[in-house]
Amino acid sequence: MYYEGPIYRPPSEADSLLVQATVGCPHNRCTFCMIYKNGPPFRIRKMADIKADLTEAREIYGEAVRTLFFPAGNTIVMKTPDLCEICRFSRSLFPHLSRITVYGSSHYICKKGPDDLKRLAEAGLSRIHVGLESGDDTILRRIRKGTDAREQITAGQWVMASGMELSMYVILGIGGQARTAAHALKTAEVLSRVSPDFIRLRTFVPKINTPMLADVQAGRFRMLGPRDVLRETALLIRNLTARSRLTSDHYTNYISLDGRLPDDRDRLLRQIEAALKRDVSAFRPFFIGDA
Repeated sequence: MYYEGPIYRPPSEADSLLVQATVGCPHNRCTFCMIYKNGPPFRIRKMADIKADLTEAREIYGEAVRTLFFPAGNTIVMKTPDLCEICRFSRSLFPHLSRITVYGSSHYICKKGPDDLKRLAEAGLSRIHVGLESGDDTILRRIRKGTDAREQITAGQWVMASGMELSMYVILGIGGQARTAAHALKTAEVLSRVSPDFIRLRTFVPKINTPMLADVQAGRFRMLGPRDVLRETALLIRNLTARSRLTSDHYTNYISLDGRLPDDRDRLLRQIEAALKRDVSAFRPFFIGDA
């Protein structure tokens, strides 16, 4: 089976079959991300090649495949008929599939529109992973996300209306010390307007060969410490009115949180309060990411 570029998928897709549908990322300008900066350049693979890999996977795994993820960085940009076709083809090969998923940025989701999203859902695409990162437009501009809060809300609402599941990812600390409160409050506002199925928390770690690492090292960006991140998380959770599962399933986080909102809000806040009483040495140390 073919694969070009770094293998990158959400932790929740750890057990999924990975069949590459696109290579690289069509945006590839986010200042915090290093994944696709050194290539290969973005392209959409030929349908025949994608189907050949799916067929080979069927020969290897038989009907055992239950979940399928189509990398790479923004597979939602595929032409809707083509993405529908590989979803239907996959379900014909693997009749026990419970989930087919892709990455999709809000900008490209909005280019699809609600009708195409519904067509994708009907064809068997069942979940989109969206990097919200922040609901604060100032932060989104600074990190060159290529979208704004209004577009993030629209994209999220359209995905939810289509019948697909939606995972939205938040980067704790991405606003630094200067915008920690704005980040928490405005992100809570966007998430509450969308009410995605999953809210997944990550903590900002500067990565090698990224503009944000240069800003950290030069003192232009003042990172949050562990307790600052926890306070930001508490502010986010206190202001969320979304009915979502919130989880911190990532190695960058200082503590593990998992619960249903709003039912588990008080328990999650108690977990944070308990963690705030720990000595700072109890948390993971600062590090620079290389992946």
